[in-house]
Amino acid sequence: MGDPAERLGSEGLDSGAAVKTDDLCMEIDPPFQENVATAEDWRKALNKVVPAVVVLRTTATRSFDTESAAASYATGFIVDKRRGIILTNRHVVKPGPVVAEAMFLNREEVPVHPIYRDPVHDFGFFRYDPGAIQFLNYEEIPLAPEAACVGLEIRVVGNDSGEKVSILAGTLARLDRDAPHYKKDGYNDFNTFYMQAASGTKGGSSGSPVIDWQGRAVALNAGSKSSSASAFFLPLEQVVRALRFLQKGSETYVDKWKAVSIPRGTLQVTFLHKGFDETRRLGLRSETEQIVRHASPAGETGMLVVDSVVPGGPGYKHLEPGDVLVRVNGEVITQFLKLETLLDDSVNKNIELQIERGGTSKSLTLLVQDLHSITPDYFLEVSGAVIHPLSYQQARNFRFHCGLVYVAEPGYMLFRAGVPRHAIIKKFAGEEISCLEELISVLSKLSRGARVPLEYISYMDRHRRKSVLVTVDRHEWYAPSQIYTRDDSTGLWIAKPAFQHDSPFLSSGSAKDVENLSRHPVSLTGEHTCGGHVCEDNNQELVDGVTSMETNYEDPSECVSHHNASDGVVKKRRVGEDLSADGSVVADFSLNDTRETKLEKSSVIQDDMLMDYQGATAAAANASVAERVIEPTLVMFEVHVPPSCMLDGVHSQHFFGTGVIIYHSQDMGLVAVDKNTVAISASDVMLSFAAFPVEIPGEVVFLHPVHNYALISYDPAALGPVGGSVVRAAELLPEPALHRGDSVYLVGLSRSLQATSRKSVVTNPCAALNIGSADSPRYRATNMEVIELDTDFGSTFSGVLTDEQGRVQAIWGSFSTQKKDKRRKTKTGKRREKTNFTQTSKGYLMLKFGCSTSEDHQFVRGIPIYAISQVLDKIVSGANGPPLLINGVKRPMPLVRILEVELYPTLLSKARSFGLSDDWVQALVKKDPVRRQVLRVKGCLAGSKAENLLEQGDMVLAINKEPVTCFRDIENACQALDKSNNNDGKLHLTIFRQGQEVELLVGTDVRDGNGTARAINWCGCIVQDPHPAVRALGFLPEEGHGVYVARWCHGSPVHRYGLYALQWIVEINGKPTRNLDSFVDVTKELEHGEFVRVKTIHLNGKPRVLTLKQDLHYWPTWELRFDPDTAMWHRIIIKGLNCSTV
Repeated sequence: MGDPAERLGSEGLDSGAAVKTDDLCMEIDPPFQENVATAEDWRKALNKVVPAVVVLRTTATRSFDTESAAASYATGFIVDKRRGIILTNRHVVKPGPVVAEAMFLNREEVPVHPIYRDPVHDFGFFRYDPGAIQFLNYEEIPLAPEAACVGLEIRVVGNDSGEKVSILAGTLARLDRDAPHYKKDGYNDFNTFYMQAASGTKGGSSGSPVIDWQGRAVALNAGSKSSSASAFFLPLEQVVRALRFLQKGSETYVDKWKAVSIPRGTLQVTFLHKGFDETRRLGLRSETEQIVRHASPAGETGMLVVDSVVPGGPGYKHLEPGDVLVRVNGEVITQFLKLETLLDDSVNKNIELQIERGGTSKSLTLLVQDLHSITPDYFLEVSGAVIHPLSYQQARNFRFHCGLVYVAEPGYMLFRAGVPRHAIIKKFAGEEISCLEELISVLSKLSRGARVPLEYISYMDRHRRKSVLVTVDRHEWYAPSQIYTRDDSTGLWIAKPAFQHDSPFLSSGSAKDVENLSRHPVSLTGEHTCGGHVCEDNNQELVDGVTSMETNYEDPSECVSHHNASDGVVKKRRVGEDLSADGSVVADFSLNDTRETKLEKSSVIQDDMLMDYQGATAAAANASVAERVIEPTLVMFEVHVPPSCMLDGVHSQHFFGTGVIIYHSQDMGLVAVDKNTVAISASDVMLSFAAFPVEIPGEVVFLHPVHNYALISYDPAALGPVGGSVVRAAELLPEPALHRGDSVYLVGLSRSLQATSRKSVVTNPCAALNIGSADSPRYRATNMEVIELDTDFGSTFSGVLTDEQGRVQAIWGSFSTQKKDKRRKTKTGKRREKTNFTQTSKGYLMLKFGCSTSEDHQFVRGIPIYAISQVLDKIVSGANGPPLLINGVKRPMPLVRILEVELYPTLLSKARSFGLSDDWVQALVKKDPVRRQVLRVKGCLAGSKAENLLEQGDMVLAINKEPVTCFRDIENACQALDKSNNNDGKLHLTIFRQGQEVELLVGTDVRDGNGTARAINWCGCIVQDPHPAVRALGFLPEEGHGVYVARWCHGSPVHRYGLYALQWIVEINGKPTRNLDSFVDVTKELEHGEFVRVKTIHLNGKPRVLTLKQDLHYWPTWELRFDPDTAMWHRIIIKGLNCSTV
């Protein structure tokens, strides 16, 4: 493991953990060089150096290899003015796609592109157009690696801690420090010495020149130790060699830069420099030590010892840890530089090695491998995942073969299946996978909605394969799969389609895909199994919080709730055989010709199976009548929200919960569930039935705009004949309403799909909810009265409330809220920000919406069934709303008329103190002698018809002269408007305001149950119409409703320039964006690389103007829209860039 206190200079790890003590060093360094430089000498040197140092603003647009998608600041300096070459660190240049600009001292900014990043050492080069710098006189900084010596006084000039120019003094203390180890699963330098000085560099200083008093760069700043002031510098010998190759290669071009090949050789072996005392303990013979000391330069104190060997490399099974290197090609080698020079000059050639192993001399002949051949320069992007061949860097970290199929980011499809970052894919859809091309071939044969097994291994549990079930995206959550290939001539990664146009993977989802999806073997409880290997929970973590523009790393971490899978990824057991709709059994997961073993379709067999399942349902000897009756109607939900469309402030990607079937026929099934399980319509829903072991997809068909419930449809044919006969709908009992003291049965499902019940007593049948707004506005139940019980099963158990006959009187649903947690700390005692996860259309880029000091909580209460029953009746009988395709049949869906006002009850005793007359008090008591309350206005939703008519604090006394005392009274009045032929949609309200009775005509609003059905991704931010939770704050910009920024993506232009969420975009380049249509019209006119002026207004009303640079190459503008005619989400490119014209 790496030292937790050692960090990359611009991308450090903030850790308070204890650090390992450096090995004691008794070596005799060369004598200190006397420093004769004066203050004037340093002034002259710095006047020459500072103009040649640039601030680099880099954005890694995709996660790749060792680096995550991120935006950061770093430093670089000019090493070739004529060719425009800038030297900086490898972890700044990035191994993957990167967009960068260099800012010079006089604030001139020019774009730069990478021309080389070393596969091993921490240096790389950017290039810019020298002609673009018009107003600054500067000179290149010469490289002088030979000038470095112990005691040399140095200055580190760079962008330290975000400062544009910072000059730190120090003295070189060591030239032979081991290369720092930063992370066990990230970039680490090796096979080189580092220099060490006490200069105290911090984030942003990566790539800074370490100069002497003559203005020469003697080293390159790379990292530091956070627990001390120590800084680590990279020697420049290899940098000088690489620069010469670039300069020599550039002589061959005239107008356009061409890629230059820099020979690099490797044995895939890591060496460490050990002192002679250590090598003697390893078995080095005295005569060998004498030879080595005699042949080495004066002052040599040790030799190179093998530390690790990468499996499958040239040194594998030839060299072992502890081997002491003596000679290479007959020459004594004790220094990294001499060894690397020899390897670089011997690419694809054999070399002779003499080693000593335990006192025995051995001679070996090894082939030097091309280091670039095991450094990936392409990747596959599929469903947000970034997959590429395993690099030498990570193969060394994990001890795997280079070239294996490596998951740099799991994206949505793989994350949904439980595949973590850093996984190695070994088998997919029944076929062994050894390279990326084989994975692409298998993917190309899959159709949307297909479910196939995947086996992977991870470096944390390398000896066991884990098996998961991957569901291919049915909706167009992401762009079609693409292969990105690096082009060192332009510095871009060029995308091309991964599959042929006739690939089933590219076909749009259909009802047939849903049928295929339901016919694959599925999991219900326990663990997935495959080949005897058990799938365990993976502890993949997803992060979602705002970071600064300084470079820092954030390890993704999974965030789940209630229902949010708080115990991690759900464990399931694969059912051995699953009945499909036609009675066949799917026995394995082949791609095209799925082998099906036909069952005998005799009525005897089916009757026996039916009896078995019916007997299993009622097997519990102590089960109550209510439990036995209701169990066949219960359904376990597993819901995944694609990070590309985490709309409406939804706070997690993964939810669980229990629903109840409220309608079941041959052509449609409907399940009711709370909205803390199905929060938005842009979701993938999987249903597991308690009555029959099958898992099938569901589709969101109705989200009530006020009440905390959603309706999900499923295809009964997917259950098969046996499943369809045992699954049934519950009997609903909307009347009579529950009263205090009534006995009910609380029935629900455990995670293992076992029914659980208990008898409880209603303590409060009409408890008014009062849920505050979350830090990031999201759905919260308002204007609802819920049922409270004396006992339940805890805050994560959901289900139904029934009478003794099993008739459903209420849904026992989950509600989400936030609680302030000001003292929340981490294990290290440091304050921790509340973070939630999300992602992007690119790799598993993380979307962010803000930071929070609050903690998500959930509680459960009873939701009266009457509201659900009313909507169900409209769906079954035929509503008057817009049609929606459900299981191939278009059905009109109901519209809901609501008064968009948030209300809360006040006791009449309090109302009397505000001046309410005795007559009204008596009238309200007569109307409802139990509640004895009056409804007051908390606020109106911005943009509603009630806005500017009702005021905060108004008491609603009557509607159409009839007293109202509860929320249901207002709902009934709104429904009465729909039944009346002659109405203008207005309610005649009698209110009490500041001591006066006022009569008002207040308009109502009609809402559908579709939820947000349209979103746009522009420059990496996801924008949508302001959803009700935002409008409930009571504010919309004066410039118009605008478009609301719901999320943003790591590595995107909005990440780079700071256009974060929780604000409206009201203008672009001075043109108003009042709604999504006008936003599309404006953004379509913007060109690639154009700087755009954006005016925003935050939720707190604060306006802001910022600029950002549009990047259509990596971040095209696209729209995601739900089509009710096909019941599909479609992705449409609004404006992109043809890579061939770049």
